Amino acid sequence: MNETLRAYIDLCRLQFFFAWPLLFCSGYLLATTTYGGFSWFVLGKVALIGFFGFEAGLVLNDYIDREYDRKDIERDRLTKYWRLFGTRPIPDGLVSPRIAAGLVIGMVTLTAGLILTLPYPNAVWVLILMFLCYALEIFYQEEKREQKHPYAQLIGRIDFALFPVAGYLCAGRPDMTALLFFAFFYPFALAHLGVNDLVDGVNDRARGMKSIPVIFSNAGTAYWIAGFSVIHIVTAGLFMTALGWIARAGIIAGLVLLLYANTVILREKSPDAALKVLPCFHVAMVLYAAGICGGAIFG
Repeated sequence: MNETLRAYIDLCRLQFFFAWPLLFCSGYLLATTTYGGFSWFVLGKVALIGFFGFEAGLVLNDYIDREYDRKDIERDRLTKYWRLFGTRPIPDGLVSPRIAAGLVIGMVTLTAGLILTLPYPNAVWVLILMFLCYALEIFYQEEKREQKHPYAQLIGRIDFALFPVAGYLCAGRPDMTALLFFAFFYPFALAHLGVNDLVDGVNDRARGMKSIPVIFSNAGTAYWIAGFSVIHIVTAGLFMTALGWIARAGIIAGLVLLLYANTVILREKSPDAALKVLPCFHVAMVLYAAGICGGAIFG
């Protein structure tokens, strides 16, 4: 395969291309069960908003950290997991920073254009959340370099929790279901971040990044993951009161995977353990989203 093509696949983490629109569409489909307005055409448009919007955030992440990522000393763990060919295209010189910046601007512009085709006031709400999420991503990337407490994580990961809520607002309104969706997903985002940080702790220390293991140690990170997983289970119970049986089944199946993953991490408290169960978090997210989508379409 062409080296340039491989670089762009790694830059965009394209092996996970289906996950972002699935999660975003779960919000949209959930909203249609209350507010109506479902159409396959709009669903396709929402999927594109989710895909290009999230991809822009991934490339933005790499662009902001391009100089720090040159200091990586391990490529066989998190980098290899997230990037099919194990490269960091910008610091490796495979994609220039200027092209990466242009790619971000292009995808943000395309996403904004698609959002503006949504009805008013949904388009306004989603557009506001999009730019808020990018601002939170920039804050997260910058703040974690200097912090002594995990403010970057606690504030910055609000962006990931808002992502499916933005999908909900494509057809819905800022209501109790949207709030429960956010409360459900926010502790999951923090637990998932802890797993990523535990896997990548060696690189974060080399970069000078104040990630969770750097602040709290590997053992402390295991307890961080477990603590937010417990909160996630509680908020999942609250969120399921607004869902049908198909969506509940998907969420319960995902929670079973998370319980297994936490057992492994708490037993070993190591980067190897975190890497081993990291797919459990991603499969759980897919089960959540697929269950919500299935419940909306077939329930």
